[in-house]
Amino acid sequence: MENGIQRLFLAALLLPLSLSANVQAQEGDDINPGLERVITPDTQRREIRQAQVDTEDFEIGIFYGVMNVEDFGTNGAGGLRLAYHVSEDFFMEANYGVSTTRETSFEKLSGSTQILSDDQRDLSYYNLSVGYNILPGEIFFGEKYAFNSNFYLIGGVGNTNFADEEHFTYNVGIGFRFYATDWIAVHIDVRDHIFEHDLLGEDQVVNNLETHAGITFFF
Repeated sequence: MENGIQRLFLAALLLPLSLSANVQAQEGDDINPGLERVITPDTQRREIRQAQVDTEDFEIGIFYGVMNVEDFGTNGAGGLRLAYHVSEDFFMEANYGVSTTRETSFEKLSGSTQILSDDQRDLSYYNLSVGYNILPGEIFFGEKYAFNSNFYLIGGVGNTNFADEEHFTYNVGIGFRFYATDWIAVHIDVRDHIFEHDLLGEDQVVNNLETHAGITFFF
């Protein structure tokens, strides 16, 4: 009997404490109704657009410009280009080009003396070079359009056929590649073709500067 009275007495004491705790919990919810939004904020995801650059490693195209053949004037020159991109920084390139040279100043002044025949004035070359992209970047047109681009250094060896003779040739230069689309690129190049000949009576090293622009396609 005493135990029953004790239980009733304890229940009567604990009931006000329980009611007070429930009231405080409800008041806490009313004071900070945005607590749930702070814990789980409603964030908006930003859309990321990746650059549309083709993943193919081969590049083929054509070029045309001018070549200054030392002692034989400045003449039009054109050819073919084939490149393989080993990595983002390095690429291999093979070129084939042709040009037709003019008469030398000596031939023009002498009147009848010709050092080369008409057929011998045709010049052709091929080379294999290694290129290195030194300044990859972007070109912006307005606020919406951005195009990838590269400045690169290039150098290699090859052969020049001129005046019915084969000449071992070094080539060095610098170029600019502009990606017009994800599979088309525009090039501007300056190259120096260096070889030795004795067409004017003595051995001499000549520097034949070539400047050309071209278009290539990735595949």
